Formats: sequence, C-alpha cells, structure tokens
Amino acid sequence: MSRQYLALVLPGFIIFTIGLIIPLFMAVRYSFTSWDGMSPEKVFVGFQNYVELMKDSDFRDAWWFTLKFTIGNTIIQNVVALLFAIALDSGIKAQKIYRTILFVPCLISALVVGFVWLKMFSNVLPALNDFLGTNINFLLFGEKKTVLSGLLIANNWQWIGYWMLIYLAGLQSVPSDLYEAAKVDGAGAVKRFFNVTIPMLAPAITICVVGITTGSLKVYDLLVSSTKGGPGRASTSMIYQTYTTAINGRQYGYGCAMSVTLVIVLLLVALIQVKGLKSKEVQA
Repeated sequence: MSRQYLALVLPGFIIFTIGLIIPLFMAVRYSFTSWDGMSPEKVFVGFQNYVELMKDSDFRDAWWFTLKFTIGNTIIQNVVALLFAIALDSGIKAQKIYRTILFVPCLISALVVGFVWLKMFSNVLPALNDFLGTNINFLLFGEKKTVLSGLLIANNWQWIGYWMLIYLAGLQSVPSDLYEAAKVDGAGAVKRFFNVTIPMLAPAITICVVGITTGSLKVYDLLVSSTKGGPGRASTSMIYQTYTTAINGRQYGYGCAMSVTLVIVLLLVALIQVKGLKSKEVQA
C-alpha cells in the first residue's frame, strides 16, 4: 500500500521540486551575485543587491502600487463577493443563471481580460459616451490618477464570481438551527448576520482573504496586456518590475533579489493562512 501511495505522490513531488524548489534556491543564490543572466561569470557581491534595493525608488514605487492594488482588491472582492453570495442564497429566481454569469469571467485568461478592458476603456465606452452625449472620463488606463481604478475594475470583474462561490458554499453549510435559535433569543437580521453568519464563515473568509491577497501580490498578466506598467511607471507591479529589471535590464542578480523579497511576503501570507485555518479547526 505504501508503494502505491509513493507512486501517486512521487510524480507531483518531482514536478514541485523541479518547477519551484530548485528555481527558488537558484534565485536566492543569484541574488547574492552581480550576474547579468548571460555571461558565465557570477561575481559574488554579498548583500549589496539587497542594500541597493532599499535605496531604489523604482523598487519602492513598485511595492507601493502592488500594496495599493492588493488592499483595494482584498476589500472590494471580499465585500462584493459576500453580498452576491447572500443575494443568491436568499432564494432569488434564476439563481443558476446569475451564478454562471458571475463565474464565467474567471475562466478567461488575465491576458485576455486586460486586452478586453483596454478596448472597453479606450474604444467602446468613449463611443458610448459620444452616443449618449455625456462627458464621463472612461480613459482610465491613460492617466496616472485613474489607472489603479481601471485595473481594479478589470481584476474585480474577473474574480468576484470565483470568490462568491466560496462564500455561497459557506453560507449553505451554516446549520439552520443556529438561525432559529438566534431568532428565539430575539436576535434581528443584523445581529444574526454578525453573531451567526460571520463566525460560521470564518474559514471561507480566511481562504478568500489570503487567496485574493496572494493573487494580487503576483499581478502581472493583466498589466502586460493593458497598461504595460504605465502611464509612466504608475502601474508597475513587483513582478513587472522584477521582469523588466532582470530580463530587459540584464540585471539578473538584482532582479533575483527583488523576487526573493516578494517570495518572503508570500510565505508570510501563507503562514497566516495556515495558522488561521488551524485555529478554526481547533474551535470547531
């Protein structure tokens, strides 16, 4: 039996090791060098790359944009996804149709989503503007002040339906006896929501918050097909900055140092998720 389990686990372990663990260790190693990604020489520079990162304004700007994008996504997607889930759980008609419509965008590649919303903001919506005779600024990707809002709209359109399903599954797993007991105790709809629904949704909330956070921290594809990090550097994320530094700028060692900082943040978020889920299991 143990050999059968080993046969099932081993291929996945090999792929995981080759595709993630080895590249991660190589990135850490190269982050201590001044390698340009091409030459055979990899000069050891110690912590110089990390010291330079602290002085690099482009690095700080990339992190600042990534954090704003992550915070905006985490708040909007959780709140809106939960509201949609509550609406669908209330027994409205055509629930399956609404659920399908909301879920379909997450099946589309982020590259395609970025291109679609680029056309929406630059062609379709301005044409609608002219047709209706209104003066609404839809060129969100073209200005530094509005590019973050445009990207949040595109990303939320793609992913809200996915997180909605997780919240919906959580709502449908809440025992009706708890609501009935709360009613007997005189709790109104608002008290039932905060005293029964939210605590029972804690595992779903943890999954959604961590999932949205990690996904937002890794944003790249959406930018490639929409803003390309612009206008200027207004929408340059950490991964986009790492790519342009390591590949386009041929500063592979410096780019690896950037990637290591991102991996550390992602690991911290993952540890928070594991700790949160374990605490919920203990409470259950």
